[in-house]
Parts: sequence; C-alpha cells; structure tokens
Amino acid sequence: MNVLDRLELIDRIGRELQSRMGYSDIAVFLKAHGVDTEKPTSGVNSKWVYSKELLADEPDARIVRIATELSVPHNHVVADPARILEATFWEPFHLRLFLSHLSTFKKTTGQLQAALRRYGISAFVAHVDIEPTREWMDEIEAGLHSMDALLAILMPGFKESNWTDQEVGVAVGRGVLIIPVMRGLNPYGFISRYQGLNSHGKTVATVAGEVFQILVKSPKTRTKMLSCLTETTIQSKTEEEAIEKLRHLGSIKDLPSLYLQKIQESAPVSTVLIAPAPLAELNKLLAASGLKPVSTKKEAINFDDDIPF
Repeated sequence: MNVLDRLELIDRIGRELQSRMGYSDIAVFLKAHGVDTEKPTSGVNSKWVYSKELLADEPDARIVRIATELSVPHNHVVADPARILEATFWEPFHLRLFLSHLSTFKKTTGQLQAALRRYGISAFVAHVDIEPTREWMDEIEAGLHSMDALLAILMPGFKESNWTDQEVGVAVGRGVLIIPVMRGLNPYGFISRYQGLNSHGKTVATVAGEVFQILVKSPKTRTKMLSCLTETTIQSKTEEEAIEKLRHLGSIKDLPSLYLQKIQESAPVSTVLIAPAPLAELNKLLAASGLKPVSTKKEAINFDDDIPF
C-alpha cells in the first residue's frame, strides 16, 4: 500500500468510527484488533483525529482488516497469516489461485491446474489437493483465506451449488481478483462486474495463458504475479522449464527491468540458468531491456606478492 492510499484509508476508517462509536467503544474495538490504545495522542476533542492518531503507525495488514470489518471500501488484499500457515497445499514462490468448480468438471480443472503451474501459478483444486485425513471444509476455508485470486469456472449448475457460490462470496468479501471463465454460463450477481473469459472452443493451455495475462494486467495481482514468475524462473529445475518461463516473462508488456535484473544476478550461481540454451534466452531478454548480458567467462584474478598482509 503506498503512502497516499494508506492515509486515505485511515482517514475513512476514522470517519466511520466517529459516526458509529463513542471514545470508549473506539478504544475497545481497536484494542481487540491489536492496536496499542495506550499510546499518547494529541488530546484534540475529535473521535476522527483520535482514531487516526492511534492507527498512524499500525501495519498495513491490520489497517486493511479493520477497514474490512467496518465495511469501509478499499481495494487492498491482505491474507490471514494463520490461514497461509494452515494451507499447506500451496507451492512455494507461486501465486495462489483458488479454482472454484463443479465436481463434474474435476478432470479438466485438474488439467488446468497443471497448465497454470507452468506460469508460476499454484492452483488449488479441492479433489486433488485435500488430504483424506484432513477435514474437508477446513482445507477449503484455508485456501479461500490465503488465496491471491479466485477463478470461477461458470457452467450450468454453478450458481445453484452452495459450495461454489459461497467460495465466490468469500472472494468478493476479501476483495481479491475474481476471474470468471465462461463455459455455458455468463457472470452473474456480484461477479457480473468482472469481464468474463470465454472458453468456448479453446484448449486448456490457451485458457491457462489467458488467465496468466489477466493476472499480469490486473492491478490487484500484477506485482505478485511478476514476482512469482521471476522467483519460479530462478528456481527452475530443468532447462526446459527455465526457457519456458523466460519466454512467459518476455511476453509481458512493459515488464519492469528490476525483475530481469533479479534473474541476471541469480543466473551465475544457477546450474540451470547458466546452461547454454536458457542463458541465450535470458540474454535475449536482457538485451531487449538494455541490460548487460550474463557471461560464463570468469574474470582472472591478479595476485601481487608485494601486497602487505
């Protein structure tokens, strides 16, 4: 959250608290959220000012959660750290995408999960990812509260299902990006405001690529998607994986150079990225961005016997 957005959100929270509570109730409410209500304030006779002063140094995550509970409008997403710890099915360094689907479509949804992984996206599919020994509803809830975005596969029967409709409801409540994929059903209700992705006549791979581009373009997920693709490129296990991910990076319009610089710095110590084929792909991207190519040549070190120890 940038500074202006933070100040504006604190201001809106202050005005909401001013209109709904007295001083003592404000203190109780904020204290319940972990705010230090004993910290000194200016003493100005204004509940609005009092609230803003108490929130001034609080972490972004806490401010967003307070705003969410008060129903103060905002576009910020902060996952519950406890939920992330519980959700052991997410792959490290990947963007977390919850796939909301009907059980009758589980086979194709599982194939989509595999296709998305090639972009640095960890997709949660209940029938694949939930361990039989765990409580099913707890795992679903953990995924919903730790996801970065939700993809809803809209097909006849989707909105009649209590499960899928509630999954979408959590996404709406948390303010995360929702990607409606139309397969015989148009976006409805709260998700009708989102542009649907028409899957008619497309392959699983094509849909995965279009989902990736949506995640790259959305202000809610762009930074996270770029960071995850960069990190998973660095963590590539094979040359083929590295080349594929580098090409995905190359397909991104207006890619900030800092992401390529991170790979540039990591390449010399990566046995995969320094291999001839991935290195050629990387240097092509670096050259297109005006960055120095990575070289496999080691600089000679000159020793001088006369240098004092």
